[in-house]
Amino acid sequence: MAKQELREVEHEITVQAPAADVYRLIAEVENWPRLFPPTVYVDYVERSGREERIRIWATANGEVKSWTSRRVLDPQAMRIEFRQEVSAPPVAAMGGAWVIEPVTAESCRVRLLHDYRAINDDPGDLVWIDQAVDRNSLSELGALKANAELGHGSTGRLVSFADTVRIGGSPKDVYDFLNEAQLWEERLPHVARVNLEEESPGLQVLEMDTRARDGSTHTTKSVRVCFPHRKIAYKQVTLPALMNLHTGYWQLEEDGEDVLATSHHTVVINTANITKVLGDTASVQEAKELVRNSLSTNSRTTLGHAKQYAEARR
Repeated sequence: MAKQELREVEHEITVQAPAADVYRLIAEVENWPRLFPPTVYVDYVERSGREERIRIWATANGEVKSWTSRRVLDPQAMRIEFRQEVSAPPVAAMGGAWVIEPVTAESCRVRLLHDYRAINDDPGDLVWIDQAVDRNSLSELGALKANAELGHGSTGRLVSFADTVRIGGSPKDVYDFLNEAQLWEERLPHVARVNLEEESPGLQVLEMDTRARDGSTHTTKSVRVCFPHRKIAYKQVTLPALMNLHTGYWQLEEDGEDVLATSHHTVVINTANITKVLGDTASVQEAKELVRNSLSTNSRTTLGHAKQYAEARR
């Protein structure tokens, strides 16, 4: 088969926000799971001046992929170049750039450039990559525009909080309890059904039915990225009616002979469903309080059972 040329594509969007603000949103990759629907988690591997290595976990055409990229940031030119260091099949090589161009003092054009090749230049794989790049680029640019124009992430609808439990056990035992979610139906009273898939170590897809206080159940589906024995980060891809976004992580930190186990949540409220779920007079604040109380109750219940599990094994 003749070797194919490198495929090059470009997507763009106009954003009604200052170019510098938009550049900052793209530069701060720790916020990407909140900003971009395909992104599950991003971790810094190395940072030096304007150059950095990051690892990204994201969905592509319904599949979960992970890769490592190098980035070069140029805040003066408002350009961020990226190149995948370790690509995920069927991608053989991929790179590109974010380019932010001021239009007026309060608006800018964002161009997202990609170049890529498929493994063995397989035509079927190239079509798969074409579709993934197109879908994710449009999704990311649309989300970037929405978040920038709403003021860095819809702060009026944003709920972010954490719950911490001190556990007299080992980080490994606490981690095992949180990691072995396939056993939660037996171990946790609020879990009615659970299905856990882990096609590669540390990358999980978790679907479960959770019981509410009134006895009703709702289904959620999350992608989880696991780092033994310290952290499990996740993003829900199937959400309850009151949420437009839910990301979070379980974090374990040693404190003397104990473990501080913390559940972090970041949620954006789905305002379109507030009256459908809570009634005609319900407010955004009521929805935020309900979501926070529900998630906090379930997290503290889970951590309470993890505490019993770990302390029994000390």
